[in-house]
Amino acid sequence: MAMQDDSGSFEKKSSEVGDDIPTFSVENLQNNMKVIYYSRTFLSIIGGVVAGILGLTGLMGFVFYFLVMAITSLGLASKAKFSIHSYFDSWNRIVLDGFLGGLMSFVLFWTFAYDIVHIF
Repeated sequence: MAMQDDSGSFEKKSSEVGDDIPTFSVENLQNNMKVIYYSRTFLSIIGGVVAGILGLTGLMGFVFYFLVMAITSLGLASKAKFSIHSYFDSWNRIVLDGFLGGLMSFVLFWTFAYDIVHIF
């Protein structure tokens, strides 16, 4: 509840400060989600090409993908200055969104680069 002081302006009581519900702009949240999706897709493609050129096969290729995605999540969090709740509604958005779509792109470019460099 806001209080009016003698000067005519409104002030909040100290007990009300903690009761505020965080609000997000839908357009800004959608733009942030697009940035995460495009970043993960791009780095999945680059990671797949690097894994193929390095000749990683089997489980080591997938471990490399998880390492690339962990670095991507860390980079996105550092870009947000580790204040995730200012830009997203949860940590899951920055850690998990685009993970499986990126995996498909990674495998596609991983096998393509591996075939070009090591088979042909």
